[in-house]
Amino acid sequence: MARVLTPRAEDFPRWYQDLIAKAQLADNGPVRGTMVIRPVGWAIWERMQADMDLRIKELGVQNAYFPMFIPESYLRREAEHVEGFSPELAVVTHAGGKQLAEPLVVRPTSETVIGEFMAKWVDSYRDLPLLLNQWANVVRWELRPRTFLRTTEFLWQEGHTAHATEADAREHARDVHKNVYESFMTDLLAIPVVPGRKTRGERFAGATNTMTVEAMMGDGKALQMGTSHELGQNFAKAFDISYSSAERTVEHAWTTSWGTSTRMVGGLIMVHGDDNGLRLPPRLAPIQVQIMVVKAGEGVTEAATQLRDDLKAAGVRVKLDDRADIPFGRRAVDAELQGIPIRVEVGPRDLANGNAVVARRIDGSKSPIALAEVTNAVVAALKADQQRLYDDALAFREERTVDVKTLGEAIEAAQTGWARVPWSAVGEAGEKEANGKAITVRCLTRPDGSMPESDEEPDLIAYVGRSY
Repeated sequence: MARVLTPRAEDFPRWYQDLIAKAQLADNGPVRGTMVIRPVGWAIWERMQADMDLRIKELGVQNAYFPMFIPESYLRREAEHVEGFSPELAVVTHAGGKQLAEPLVVRPTSETVIGEFMAKWVDSYRDLPLLLNQWANVVRWELRPRTFLRTTEFLWQEGHTAHATEADAREHARDVHKNVYESFMTDLLAIPVVPGRKTRGERFAGATNTMTVEAMMGDGKALQMGTSHELGQNFAKAFDISYSSAERTVEHAWTTSWGTSTRMVGGLIMVHGDDNGLRLPPRLAPIQVQIMVVKAGEGVTEAATQLRDDLKAAGVRVKLDDRADIPFGRRAVDAELQGIPIRVEVGPRDLANGNAVVARRIDGSKSPIALAEVTNAVVAALKADQQRLYDDALAFREERTVDVKTLGEAIEAAQTGWARVPWSAVGEAGEKEANGKAITVRCLTRPDGSMPESDEEPDLIAYVGRSY
């Protein structure tokens, strides 16, 4: 196949941008840092959104929508929160031809506005837990934008919940972290992630605890794929989210928030993509199989149409490409770039032999398969290729992750991948030293990989690396 993309090994950032453009996933918006998500990219995001939405609802969470304009005074009620977001805020000072009496912040996140309404809606312990989620856009003024990964405006889901007890809030935040985010990344995106606890310096502004799922990209850097936050009573006190308990005392609620975004699309590209383009996990792919007419005539289109119908009946998401007036090579390159897991190629010669050619995007193989066996072969290949993507990504991560004993060794290892190092050998002072070299502590785990209850636990392990 002719070279279409800059090779990953030659220039990974350029390869990433080439892929997004050539696969028609997105384009730059008219305002610096914004993006236009094209239909191919939107179809991927749409399937991510639909799958995650179901997982969220299985936890009893309901979707709602809140305004994108937030009074500036709301943010100032929680001091740590406003301090953390101030450099990224977009503020509206004029509207309708007049200066506003109070500036409005374009939603960077919604803890404040949702907290205001939780206070209005919660009266009794019987109103708790209050479990809300919204799918929305947010704006954070980005100085170094990169499509999908860091954009001034991006799309996400943000969950916000209020609970009667700290234990209930903690359990919910961890339930989302494990049974929504971690399972979604591994089961649908075929991306192995390290779940862990953020250090104090890396926590969400205003949180008492932030949990993360971290993934290794194809260049050895880390990407934070999603976070779940315990907010304690900080926002409840700032917005007076209080309730009458069963004992008739007035108590402040305990709140959580959690979110993932279109950043996941960027992660998907950088974990699974190769020099020929995107490779989509079959469970995620909007089109799992593209049946391609190599050359029209001699019953080829009719045979291809029958294959499409057979695959559709087997529950496969399939598209028929019968555009014989467009060169086959060009169509095949486009399918490779866009990561369609399987192509079924049908031409006069194949049909004369009673076969079709099954081309698998994940492992690069091409095999003639008897027409009567195509459906079974494709269904089996889709299942195998989903697992293969995960296994390959996990093997890559393990090859690029080393166990070290000192901060110096961790910083050196972070040039090409991740280091696992005792947190006691890093500490807050070492973390600041690493930050000065563009290296961060991605998360803390116990030695067995489980989630710590506190960052004060002994024997914690720090994952250290460069990140996006």
